[in-house]
Amino acid sequence: QICSQHNAEDPSLEQVFHRMAQTETSLDHDVSWFLLPPYWAKMVVALTSFICFANSYDGDFVFDDSEAIINNKDLRAETPLGDLWHHDFWGSKLSSNTSHKSYRPLTVLTFRINYLFAGGFYPVGFHVINIILHCTISVLMVDVFSILLGGLQFSNKGRRLNLAPKTSLLAALLFAVHPVHTECVAGIVGRADLLCALFFLLSFLGYCKAFRENKEGHHFSIFWVLVSVILGAVAMLCKEQGITILGLNAVFDALVINKLNVLELIQKFVHKDKSLENAGLLRKGLLFRITLLMSGGASILYIRWRIMGTGPPAFTEVDNPASFADSLFVRAINYNYYYSLNAWLLLCPWWLCFDWSMGCIPLIKSVSDWRIIALAALWLCLIGLICQALCSEDSHKRRILTLGLGFLIIPFLPASNLFFRVGFVIAERVIYLPSIGYCILFTYGFSLLSKQAKKKKVLAVAVLGILVINVMRCALRSSQWRSEEQLFRSALSVCPLNAKVHYNVGKNLADKGNQSAAIKYYREAVRLNPKYVHAMNNLGNILKERNELREAEELLSLAVQIQPDFAAAWMNLGIVQNSLRRFEEAEQSYWTAIKHRKKYPDCYYNLGRLYADLNRHIDALNAWRNATVLKPEHSLAWNNMIILLDNTGNLAQAEAVGREALGLIPNDHSLMFSLANVLGKSQKYKESEALFLKAIKANPNAASYHGNLAVLYHRWGNLDLAKKHYEVSLKLDPMAPGTKENYNLLRRKLEQLQKKGS
Repeated sequence: QICSQHNAEDPSLEQVFHRMAQTETSLDHDVSWFLLPPYWAKMVVALTSFICFANSYDGDFVFDDSEAIINNKDLRAETPLGDLWHHDFWGSKLSSNTSHKSYRPLTVLTFRINYLFAGGFYPVGFHVINIILHCTISVLMVDVFSILLGGLQFSNKGRRLNLAPKTSLLAALLFAVHPVHTECVAGIVGRADLLCALFFLLSFLGYCKAFRENKEGHHFSIFWVLVSVILGAVAMLCKEQGITILGLNAVFDALVINKLNVLELIQKFVHKDKSLENAGLLRKGLLFRITLLMSGGASILYIRWRIMGTGPPAFTEVDNPASFADSLFVRAINYNYYYSLNAWLLLCPWWLCFDWSMGCIPLIKSVSDWRIIALAALWLCLIGLICQALCSEDSHKRRILTLGLGFLIIPFLPASNLFFRVGFVIAERVIYLPSIGYCILFTYGFSLLSKQAKKKKVLAVAVLGILVINVMRCALRSSQWRSEEQLFRSALSVCPLNAKVHYNVGKNLADKGNQSAAIKYYREAVRLNPKYVHAMNNLGNILKERNELREAEELLSLAVQIQPDFAAAWMNLGIVQNSLRRFEEAEQSYWTAIKHRKKYPDCYYNLGRLYADLNRHIDALNAWRNATVLKPEHSLAWNNMIILLDNTGNLAQAEAVGREALGLIPNDHSLMFSLANVLGKSQKYKESEALFLKAIKANPNAASYHGNLAVLYHRWGNLDLAKKHYEVSLKLDPMAPGTKENYNLLRRKLEQLQKKGS
């Protein structure tokens, strides 16, 4: 609601504005809630949101954080900054067919800044920024809700008036403590949603500033409208949902600035009423502003499409099974069921899960499925709200309900599967922005109940109880996001049919060395999803390490049969076949893996080992050289080259390769050890000794390091030092091959020398 600016010399004008506001809106009148000054209201919201998620500050990198941060080369200083604008969120080229097309360069830039300031991958700094962002967004929500719930009015000094201080505080608190936000705050990749929300809100507040100098309802600032468009573009560069703010600004302009009655407008349009042109579309520059917004939005989307380069990303059936259903009816029913589940997560955020795919929500395939009730309930509620938003005689009610539905639905549209297929079934992070609409509708419902209730304080205590429960739920859920083990195990009770949950629990156990328990979860993942090739691959790897080679081969063969371009499974199959001494098949499997993944250093390394076993030394050296070209820090490949050249008597070449390797990986003690052995054989004792000692300093408990240094001293004639290091080696590993024999030889020699001396 815009008031025209009057003569600033009238000393009682600001009181007049307050009286006008109070007569126009009654949302706060019957609400029994805290009335705080603006500064204190924002402090309470900030503190409450901080309490909810503070315990996530020292969490690990979990789930998608590994791919988006740890394995993302765009965070490293050696990657040119310009590459961020051509890569997706995960560091892949946008032009690649395997890219997810999630274009969020500004979010990746903040990760890079975090990485540079921390001096490495230390998660604390990443988590702290996420918490600060959510607190900032929650504080901004006080201003946003005061406009959405109370309308937009300015004093004669251009200061915006808060016409709904109590309800805006309640709505901001509801937003700040909503447990569904935990994924965005406690999961570092949720930074994309947080940054998007920040610029989304700034765009909205900037659009509101366009009417600060409004006189007689006709003037507005083009500058602030353009600033709003730019901030919307920035929001989209953080996450794709950000573009929806331009549509919401247009809705806000029509309903609040121009006070359009949508139903009346539709009726006039249908009946071709000549008064349509006077209905408000052309008044107050609405059409011009909407043209600016839509032109800006279209330009942003066109640029985004050009940058993306190719078509939409290729998702698999396990990511979003409903979108692959042949029947349009099945797709529509399941999409609507997903919408109802998202709505339920807003209403009752108790069952939360890091991943809702892979059988977590079985498809509805017939109308006899009882879950159809959820769809009916959702649409009954939506239709009821839409009817009230369009048909109510109370303009204040129409405005709030329409804005609530707008903020609930419009930001959710990019995740709705309506325009393009998305790569998930449900994702809690995508309802961060739609929860604004939920908070508006909840608060408005609370105000209506307060108006009817006789015991308003009891109702207020009930709402306060909901807030306290949500705070506790946020704290609990944040603690679950602190480590992968807790996060994955928390999902077992929510989505026991989700194969990915069992896979991730198994992977976490395998990483910790608990192979027996990991096998159990991998087997369950394969049982739930017989086409889950990644679970087959990991299970095959563990079975291979336990020397259960036949079953490992069966699993890996099935994995490559299901997904013929699965390079990792082809490589692992080659390793198993090599262990079974089926060398030709192993070689073929390795080359198939390289065919599907051109830059595969680990596969070249394993291929080199195969050639070494077959005494094809030149081929082995070439394979390992390829591995080091693709991955210069591939220590195992360098080591094997040095050892093979050493064993075949090519000491000069072995020395050259060793020096080249140490030049690239100067702190690798295994390379120091291998090169020291070569130098010792070349009688470069002093240099060899220095490398042995450096390797021992880096890894003092390696028995072979002490044993080979002892051999060097033995050859060199430093018998006392040789004796000392033989003894250290045998103490560390009494069964060290050759060391005991050499030590006995040394002792006999020392005894002979003592006899001669005596």
